[in-house]
Amino acid sequence: MIVNNIPYQSFCWVLGTTSFRTAKLNLKIEQQLLLLSKFYKNFSIKKEWIWNSDTQTQYYDFMKKNEFLTGDAIRKDKDAREKTSGLVDIGLINDDRTITDAGYELLNITEKGDFKEDTLFNIDKDSFVYFKQLLKTSINVNNSVVRPYYVLAKALVKLKYLSYEEFTYLLPLAISKDSTKTVISKIEELRKQQITVEYIIFEDLMSMSNYQLAKDTFMDNEISEELICLIGMNRKSRNYDKPYYELYRTIRDVFLYNNHDKVHDLYLAAKKIKQKPGNLWRSLLFKTTSSDSIKKNKIKSIHHNCPFISCKTEDEIKDIFFKYMHVYKAMATLSDYFDLNRRYFNLTDTLIFEDQVVRFDTIPRYFFEDCMDKIYKDAYLESPYLKQAVPIEIISRNLVFYEDRIYGKLSKDLGIVIKTAEQATTFINDERYRRFNQLIDKKFNDSVLLELLNCFEQRRDSRIEELVTDEADIPTIFEYIIGIIWYKASDKQGNILEYMKLSLEANLLPKTHAASGYADIIYEYEACQEYPKHSLLIEATLAEGTNQRRMEMEPVSRHLGDYRLKYKNPFDYSLFISTFLHKNVIADFRGRKHMQYYGQEDEYIEGMKIVSIDTKVLGDIIKRKINYKYLYGVFDRYYKSDLKLPEWQDNMIKEATQGYRANR
Repeated sequence: MIVNNIPYQSFCWVLGTTSFRTAKLNLKIEQQLLLLSKFYKNFSIKKEWIWNSDTQTQYYDFMKKNEFLTGDAIRKDKDAREKTSGLVDIGLINDDRTITDAGYELLNITEKGDFKEDTLFNIDKDSFVYFKQLLKTSINVNNSVVRPYYVLAKALVKLKYLSYEEFTYLLPLAISKDSTKTVISKIEELRKQQITVEYIIFEDLMSMSNYQLAKDTFMDNEISEELICLIGMNRKSRNYDKPYYELYRTIRDVFLYNNHDKVHDLYLAAKKIKQKPGNLWRSLLFKTTSSDSIKKNKIKSIHHNCPFISCKTEDEIKDIFFKYMHVYKAMATLSDYFDLNRRYFNLTDTLIFEDQVVRFDTIPRYFFEDCMDKIYKDAYLESPYLKQAVPIEIISRNLVFYEDRIYGKLSKDLGIVIKTAEQATTFINDERYRRFNQLIDKKFNDSVLLELLNCFEQRRDSRIEELVTDEADIPTIFEYIIGIIWYKASDKQGNILEYMKLSLEANLLPKTHAASGYADIIYEYEACQEYPKHSLLIEATLAEGTNQRRMEMEPVSRHLGDYRLKYKNPFDYSLFISTFLHKNVIADFRGRKHMQYYGQEDEYIEGMKIVSIDTKVLGDIIKRKINYKYLYGVFDRYYKSDLKLPEWQDNMIKEATQGYRANR
């Protein structure tokens, strides 16, 4: 007997929604809070706030006007709902899109542009708000409540780390206390190579009544397209599963009926299964992806580990087919959720995602090792504080940072003495500096840096994001890369992490905020034989032409002037770097040598040194491994010279790059 319907049921959690899938997540959230706040204030002056279709359409137009989005959505109201849904999920706004107290806590940080870390966890202020929100965020999966961050913390405390495979395919299966225990236990078996990921997923699916019913129905009835579509339990439409009928028939023909002439048909049938499930099926069945090779070699093209090879009955075929049909579907779903989960967890800056591994950063690790057993009972309960701006210890009375215990364990493990937050901060900063140097060596060698400079010049933004990160905008990445290049040119002296005025993720890659002050690199040099003690203010921009004149001429000189007035060191100067240098910008900066700059109360400095170079020069510096000690001498000599443009700039650059460009 065939049942009429077998309902799909969720088997995993996901943070956020696929409709709010976005890079630069923290930036987009902060921008949305700013836009919603402004829109609400303007709207409420005119009429009562009601989040209906008309208001949603107006908000879409408002977002477009403020360049948050482009194009024209077919359903503006729907798009407005989707663009804000992620903020609802983590308690920053209400269902009617009014900002919650928790949202205002983040909004206030954003409006002030004050992201500087001041927490025990050594993370930025905005990251700490996200951390609290993720601790409170729960998801309902088939009437089971789960807080994903607690589940992740439990797994990391027990297992120390999660591979990307474990994080992607297994962690989201932990939707209850029992399933979390099972998942952790199965990961331990997986690491001993006792079981496979596919086995774990299938076992989890078969613990659900709808999958049990689907399999019983499949095994007890004659195969038909209708049956395949029924037991597929596709969330959108049964029609999406029609290609599986042809796949089943050709599997049966090849492996049960030994019709080896159908091997290529089997390949074509597997090709009709779209996206990741199709790829997985083809990997399961074939040694190769070459259609011509399969057509030629037929049965020899079948993978030697293909589970259908040993099948003697149709029931055996059915059993294996059902398993992989649903396991591969589940793996596709889980793979699709990986990016969302990673981005939301990453907002907290408590986790490090690198080398295909997820682990806690140092202080969060010791914190959760200390309190996990006591807080775990809350992992499967909704938090009443999701929308409230409350201290972390209110979220749970056991979320308390016991400095003596945490620093004591840290000291014991490291063989050093840490008793205060200041000492812990020093250790953490030293550790971040060590990791940053490793990151540069591994990720940003000279050839990569040269490619990036070329990409900035050509504005190949997608390649830049691929090489660095998609969590920061391109101007921020430009400043970050300039910082690395100059750090290498300075023989890696000084703490570049302090010199770069950028927000960095836990993995030490840049991120962009909705509001911030100028993000110069202020490099500090101690006195040596080649130069006196001084600060170098590096200003990097991608602005060109008239925009460069308008945007950079005044700010660059103002930043240097204010800095000189504050620190009273006549040797401090600025370096302006861009992909293109406008002649009037060079002329203006050169002219500052003979101009006074006034601060408050008529205090002033006499003349400023501002040097301009482009990314081509930076490329020469990398290629020829020119160091800053040499460059300082050239820049200083030409600053003091009486040469005029264009000879002043051209000769300075020629000497700075040791004639490289002239001989090219």
